[in-house]
Amino acid sequence: MLTKRIIPCLDVKDGKTVKGVNFLNLRDAGDPVELGALYSQQGADELVFLDITATLEKRKTLVELVKRVAQNINIPFTIGGGIGSIEDVSACLNAGADKVSVNSSAIKNPGLIDQLSKEFGNQCIVVAIDTRSVNGKNLVHSHGGTKPTDIDTILWAKEMQERGAGELLLTSMDHDGTKAGFANELTAHISSTVSIPIIASGGAGNMEHFTDVFTKGKADAALAASIFHFKEIAIPELKAYLKSNNIRMRI
Repeated sequence: MLTKRIIPCLDVKDGKTVKGVNFLNLRDAGDPVELGALYSQQGADELVFLDITATLEKRKTLVELVKRVAQNINIPFTIGGGIGSIEDVSACLNAGADKVSVNSSAIKNPGLIDQLSKEFGNQCIVVAIDTRSVNGKNLVHSHGGTKPTDIDTILWAKEMQERGAGELLLTSMDHDGTKAGFANELTAHISSTVSIPIIASGGAGNMEHFTDVFTKGKADAALAASIFHFKEIAIPELKAYLKSNNIRMRI
């Protein structure tokens, strides 16, 4: 059985780490390079950096940020935001990223995932899915969660796997920043529908929530932001807690 992963997420805007609630009301959470180095030292399994306004502002991900991050950490990291072509992915990987996260560009052109997987291998292609319940249906949202689509979240997850995604980053916008727990029911449903790893995101507030997302939610990895950024939970203590609850961890 594979170990479960703890992944801090750094949402980056204007070169700073920010965090909000339900994707709104962003506040400054510190320097992304310094935070990345800290989490690497603390034993995070991976890092995710999302340039959260890149698509909205129609610009590319911060390649210079990728270079600075890569120089300061020794664990895998994923970069996302504004990635929409083979050239974009190549630039990020060449700058030091291990994986790239694609969201809005895949919604606009699902065939992009086929192209990227064929070109780079599915091990470095992560498809991010921002989902929200709309009239009782879980629907995919694009452009940093600002634009709803009519795409069913579970069917989309299945299609992205078939097109060559190596991993799915599932963010429940309804749970994001609330600290009320992950969307375990939805996460478990998708996990049972696809065979690739699921990173659960949105709602972490205490250590028990991580236990729940790995057991009830059947997630392969759990991603969180504010509880780490604002030092509410330390990664070493979290991993020790999870291990004591019989969840396999890399300590």
